[in-house]
Amino acid sequence: MFAKLFGRARKPAPSYRPSTPALPARVPGGTRVYAIGDIHGRLDLLQAMHSLVMRDALEFEGTRKVLVYLGDYVDRGVQSRETVDYLLDEPLAGFERVYLMGNHERTLLDFLIDPRVASSWMSYGGAATLYSYGVGCDGPRNNLATLTRLQESFRANLPARHLRFYDNLVLSHMEGDYLFVHAGVKPGVPLDQQTERDLLWIRDEFLDSDENFGKIIVHGHTITRAPEAKENRIGIDTGAFASGKLTALVLEGDSGRFLDTGIDRRPRSAAATNGGYNGG
Repeated sequence: MFAKLFGRARKPAPSYRPSTPALPARVPGGTRVYAIGDIHGRLDLLQAMHSLVMRDALEFEGTRKVLVYLGDYVDRGVQSRETVDYLLDEPLAGFERVYLMGNHERTLLDFLIDPRVASSWMSYGGAATLYSYGVGCDGPRNNLATLTRLQESFRANLPARHLRFYDNLVLSHMEGDYLFVHAGVKPGVPLDQQTERDLLWIRDEFLDSDENFGKIIVHGHTITRAPEAKENRIGIDTGAFASGKLTALVLEGDSGRFLDTGIDRRPRSAAATNGGYNGG
């Protein structure tokens, strides 16, 4: 059933060791990093995850806490607009915050330029985002006049601060030996030469590669039942919009572990897992 809902459901690996054993993968000293996977309009799960992160960080004795969101805040779930409002209005105090762009935000921005983008966007969750902004999606989706009206309504209903949020999303973020991106990187291409298209959309070519990318890539985009940790990458998209399980990766020093909101739990309830791994 999971595979039918999400398409490719990959078997997770429980742990990893970096491809360069002389120096274990680390984040900078005195730093703890929390990376949160694809949210997709599940405000309830984001709120639950924020509560988990705040409780988890209480015992942190370092000097720097970093919160990295891996993108895909919108689409599929019913509270895309409310999710962005929450991120803007209730940021976690005491954390540096990094908001990455996902392919769904890229598509939203493309729709503002070209209404024809809606034809494909609707097929993978865009209608839920439009509804959350008060825009109905009635009418044929292959009719340019209809799509143009949708675009005009969306422009009119999109708060200026939301547009700034989407426009200011970044493509990648680096912490020590880890690179955070939405989808992955293209094998054989230096990290500083990756294209936006690959960072937001790549799948099999990256997922099936055992290449040492020079950094361990932390990513979302491809759904797995549990976090997928390999020598060269860690995937943490656990299909929150349908599974109820939003996952975060916690990195400190040369170790890491996972937090998640639990499978099939009611909204606003959450539990941390003990799914750690050896980063050395």
